[in-house]
Amino acid sequence: MYDFVVVGAGPAGSRFAWRAATAGRDVLVLERGAVGRPLACSGHVSTDLWEFVPDGAREELLQNEVSGARFHAGGPGSDSHLFYSREAISNVVDRVALDRTLAAAAREAGAEVREHHRVVGVDEHAGGEGSAGESGSTDGGESPNGHVAVEARTPEGSGTETFRARMVAGCDGPVSRVRRELDLPEPGELLGGVLAFTEAEDAGEHVDVHLTVPDFFAWRIPRGAAGVEYGLAAAPGSDARELFADFTDDYGVGVETNDVCAGTIPIGPPERVTGARSFLVGDAAGQTKPFTGGGIVYGMTAADHAASEIDPRDPRTLADYERAWRANLAREIRLGRWVRRAYSLPGPIQRAGLALLSGEIGVHMDRPTTLFSPAHLRKLLS
Repeated sequence: MYDFVVVGAGPAGSRFAWRAATAGRDVLVLERGAVGRPLACSGHVSTDLWEFVPDGAREELLQNEVSGARFHAGGPGSDSHLFYSREAISNVVDRVALDRTLAAAAREAGAEVREHHRVVGVDEHAGGEGSAGESGSTDGGESPNGHVAVEARTPEGSGTETFRARMVAGCDGPVSRVRRELDLPEPGELLGGVLAFTEAEDAGEHVDVHLTVPDFFAWRIPRGAAGVEYGLAAAPGSDARELFADFTDDYGVGVETNDVCAGTIPIGPPERVTGARSFLVGDAAGQTKPFTGGGIVYGMTAADHAASEIDPRDPRTLADYERAWRANLAREIRLGRWVRRAYSLPGPIQRAGLALLSGEIGVHMDRPTTLFSPAHLRKLLS
């Protein structure tokens, strides 16, 4: 029996597997396809990313450094307002290579990573006396009979195989099979995201953000020699692909339908991300930034808490994971919701606010609480 079966080998899943295997846990990772594919997420991240990857990975993964953003209340060609720093505040990375680097680190630490294993069923068996209840709490210690059974379709597609573990980690993205199978609560909102890449080189230091999408925004990200990324996220009920086609047309960029990557972005973690012998991490848990939709660093931060707090033999420790990740991220997520509300303000108010606040900044792109930091306030006042 494994200690953990991890479903999903994205950044959150592979980071958890890496840390848990390093701590001596017996870990199996199941990835439904090839690691890193299909791509459905931007690679624009804060510089904190390098704290979560193996030493030496930066040289391979880094594509461009970004020191600021031009905000537009209109489309391409509209007036922009620059928010900038004198040093890099974010990086653009090879998103596919990031997943593969973290999965390789998990393997090297001793985790077993199986690609092309699509999970089709998850069952929790709480066991006898002292086993976990629905909330993840227990009356006693370890239950000798408690386990999870994870059924996965094999690569050949000819049948399924069932894996037993003490716990299952749902790191399988916004439309999580683990979450659905175990009837865990859903994230507050699911946005539709679309992105595509062009080959024209652009080593510019600034991204472009357009507040023209209902309840969210569109973006243009220079990726150095790797080209340019165009993308947007839209609220439920909006046609994200149609909005994206209009956006790229306005930029004069031709994007083939087959080259467009689409995905779902969860916003707002539910009130509970743990079950009897299960827990969610990353997009599956809605651990994303409400104001950008990004979740790579938040997901890996939560993964570290899971690896350090959860003892697979003691379901009571699931509550420790809930407390730890929320203590770290809940305030940032809560304030991030307020930042997002500015995207829906009337155009004249947006333009006035951007003109007033633009200039040099001292904020961290993952932590909206730094909007009130002494460093940022000094730059704002100057």
